[in-house]
Amino acid sequence: MWMSTFACFALKRSTSSMACQALRACRKPGLLPSCLTSVQFCGQHTLGSASVPVARHSVRHVRALDEERLMEVEWEDGRHSLYPFTWLRDNCQCPMCTLHSAQARKLLMSDVDIHTGVDVVEVTSDNKVSIVWPNQHTSVFDADWLKKRCFSPAARQAVREELFLNKRYYWDSKLRLPTANYQEVLHDDKAALAWLLALRRVGIVYLKGAPAEQGQVARLAERIGYLRLTFYGHTWQVQDKHMANNVAYTSGRLSLHTDYPALHFAPGVQFLHCINQAMEGGMSEVVDGFHMAKQLQREDPEAFHTLTSLHVDFTDTGTDYCDFMLQSKKRIIDVDAEGRVVRINYNNATRDSVLDLPLHQVQPFYRALKAFVDLMNRPENMVTYTMEPGDIVTFDNWRLLHGRRNYISRPDKLRHLEGAYLDWDEVMSRLRILRRLVQEHQKHCQT
Repeated sequence: MWMSTFACFALKRSTSSMACQALRACRKPGLLPSCLTSVQFCGQHTLGSASVPVARHSVRHVRALDEERLMEVEWEDGRHSLYPFTWLRDNCQCPMCTLHSAQARKLLMSDVDIHTGVDVVEVTSDNKVSIVWPNQHTSVFDADWLKKRCFSPAARQAVREELFLNKRYYWDSKLRLPTANYQEVLHDDKAALAWLLALRRVGIVYLKGAPAEQGQVARLAERIGYLRLTFYGHTWQVQDKHMANNVAYTSGRLSLHTDYPALHFAPGVQFLHCINQAMEGGMSEVVDGFHMAKQLQREDPEAFHTLTSLHVDFTDTGTDYCDFMLQSKKRIIDVDAEGRVVRINYNNATRDSVLDLPLHQVQPFYRALKAFVDLMNRPENMVTYTMEPGDIVTFDNWRLLHGRRNYISRPDKLRHLEGAYLDWDEVMSRLRILRRLVQEHQKHCQT
């Protein structure tokens, strides 16, 4: 079985040596960017021999550029970095200015002279940079610490990617779902890291081998941190319900949607665990919303502009964990300042009949939304799968749109999924911690 090119690439970037063994994601030709096709592994070939790069930067020379109020560092490789005096003083690492046990700044902004100069800058005998300020306070900076915080565009981009993993690998119907073992994810840090890396990059990971009983999504969430409580509870049971307070609690078809756009801050990650499957039907559907948004931008720029600019009303009213009456306004497609798609907000069931738009924008909105929905429903863009008891699908609720075909259940064996939410803050926090643990373990094994 071919391992996902993405999986191995991501794990190589994360320096996890064995996580490829835990993530057995398959791909079909043409799914991932061509730049990754040279990183394919098959059978017993894994990243087990990958080494951890050790960052050790040496300072050759340092000087103060008083007129520009910058410190210039020349590195051993001949490259140069510039650091503003004000930033250096603000980030002094001495115990008076930084609480190291909390990695938090103690120095008050009101005590920072933003026009400060320097008296002395020099390289110490242990390859650190020392600065003596006009008030004779001394700051000492580690070379690696400075290098990581270089203000060059390339360095800033590298730090953004390291901290937030913003790169995404888009996919269509050719995707074969990245798959991991539930028990390995629970008990092995490398497997858990592989899972979260794939969840971030691809947007969906399928876990197999969970007990077919309630409580497993909460157990999986504990591997990360804690569950997101919503008006439907800490976890929620997707079953046919009399007088259902959500269309998910019926046996009818659910069109492609993101969950909870009626909340101003919708959950970032969703878990769904299959406890019982339907007698007939109930197949799941997913599309890559980010890929669809970029495709819409290429095919119908006017529709893309409409959905990224107009705010649409969403509502959700009922009683569950407690009674609720939600209202929000969202753009169907959220983009950041650079025009990059960062979130999809769409649920046809909870899209409000209130449409707070000028009359002349109503028809253009419907035309744009219809274009987007039609694009998502093209067979070449959709992945379908059938969950079996014990399967858990984990996915990015800000990115993927998911749906379900109608189904028929037996009275003695009703279709039953248990769901739960987390936020991306918790998930990314655990990913960074796991990455550090795996790297530290690998360094220890190499020494």
